[in-house]
Amino acid sequence: MKIAIVNQPLGYIYLPWTGKGGSLEIWTYEMARRLALSCKVIVYSKRGFHQKKDEYDKGVHYRRINTIFDEWVNLIKYVVRKIENLFGLNDLERILFFRNIKRPLFSSTLYYLMYSFQIARDLRKEKCDIVHIINFSQFVPIIRAFNPKIKIALRMSCEWLTQLDHNMIKKRLKEVNLIIGCSEYITNKIRYNFPEFSTHMYTVYSGVDINTFSIKKHNGEPNKNKVKKILFVGRVSPEKGLHILLEAFNIIVKSYPLTHLEIIGTITQLSFEFIIPFGDDDKISKLSLFYNKNSKTAYFNYLMEMIKKLNISTKVKFTGFIPHQKLYKNYLEADILVNPSFSESFGMTLIEAMSSQIPVVATRVGGMTEIVKDGKTGILVESGDSLGLANEIMQLISNEDIRKLMGRAAYKRVIEFFTWEKSAEKLLRLYRNVC
Repeated sequence: MKIAIVNQPLGYIYLPWTGKGGSLEIWTYEMARRLALSCKVIVYSKRGFHQKKDEYDKGVHYRRINTIFDEWVNLIKYVVRKIENLFGLNDLERILFFRNIKRPLFSSTLYYLMYSFQIARDLRKEKCDIVHIINFSQFVPIIRAFNPKIKIALRMSCEWLTQLDHNMIKKRLKEVNLIIGCSEYITNKIRYNFPEFSTHMYTVYSGVDINTFSIKKHNGEPNKNKVKKILFVGRVSPEKGLHILLEAFNIIVKSYPLTHLEIIGTITQLSFEFIIPFGDDDKISKLSLFYNKNSKTAYFNYLMEMIKKLNISTKVKFTGFIPHQKLYKNYLEADILVNPSFSESFGMTLIEAMSSQIPVVATRVGGMTEIVKDGKTGILVESGDSLGLANEIMQLISNEDIRKLMGRAAYKRVIEFFTWEKSAEKLLRLYRNVC
């Protein structure tokens, strides 16, 4: 079987692999190299400056696509936004790009059109059995036009299929042979909105590399110092709820002054249009307050000011981005991992911490409720509840025995459900069935 994976054109895949990239690049790399053990695999991804067009690694052919034309389109959009801000023309972007709230530009076939066109044409030459598209449903009709017999799988790690225009998405799904959600939360939402396609919808979880994150691998032990460390790993963006975590942390240090908070992740926030306009949740809609069209770091700047006002600067550390394969050191030094997100399709950092036998505290949203067994492998709290979050974290800080029990139970749960090997095996079975 010959498989093609189309990476989302918003990030890069670097070789040799050092873990530099977001969760989608991690998924693509980890799954591709495992599928390559029994199949031929091509990965299409965006070509960065100085990157080779073709590279081979662990049996996978990486073919990089030039996106210069597509970047010009994005540049035009950026200039239009600047003109809007300068002259107060609120509707200029919507008029020029024929936008409406359910059909934003990023959902149009015009968005990264040349990227998808080049891939569609190359797939026809490669004669792949199945092509696996990540998130961008607008690539489906273009790839289908050039490859009428190829099987198409669409993997969703976000809620776009159920947030965007229903009729537009329905037309695209008619051309899809396999719809995959990264969690039951995502799959069930798609199933509810498009029941006519439910017979070929499945959930395949993301995974974790036990050999990288297990404390047994590194002969480590969870942190036993008097100073307790709370860890957050993820994008510093409003939907991640870090302002709620800081409010909770301010409560915690009053009772446990030796507690420290480390925040790891890129400080560039998610674009407003990718999440806020679709929010049918009031909590998410209110996050628009943290967006400034002139800044991609407005939220980070807000958090820094918040830390100063709360006078907790000496206890909070922004580490910035750390390559994925080096994160295990930070997990091993932590006592608790916290994910206070308002929106989370899955929650990869939860299973990484659980693999390191670190108990987790997460909000009761999205796919995180499928990962965390409340009270057994971690604790779930309501999103936006800083006091509730603080109380649950303090319960864990004050009881080392509970932390150890939860850590061991968390590790067992990861082994049972959330390894890359199990995910790759299930995905390969689905490929074979559909082909």
